Amino acid sequence: MKKYSEEHVWIAIEASSPVLATVGITVHAQDVLGDIVFVDLPAIGAVFEAGATAGVVESVKAAADVYIPAGGTVVEVNEALRADPSLANTDPLGAGWFFKITLTHAQELVALMDEAAYANFAP
Repeated sequence: MKKYSEEHVWIAIEASSPVLATVGITVHAQDVLGDIVFVDLPAIGAVFEAGATAGVVESVKAAADVYIPAGGTVVEVNEALRADPSLANTDPLGAGWFFKITLTHAQELVALMDEAAYANFAP
């Protein structure tokens, strides 16, 4: 199940665990940013509340904060993305993921948009 925030971040619950989720930026976000040249990923073990800044993405045009859509603890970061930030452009919904978290409050996902709602929200 993939959900989307108004800050153009997606979160996907892993099939293997109802509390493990992967977070990344949307196609719209990478379109607006342009060619991504750097990502600042959170530290493993960092704990965030929903809506907190959990990272930064920089492009040739701008820099933007990456807001965590649901609270949790970072358990993994995408080292491939750190080595090749352009993955966020070429495959933002797949190989360009940013980090994985264990959710603190899974019920926070209810407030996020499903794919249809996000498609209507994002220009």
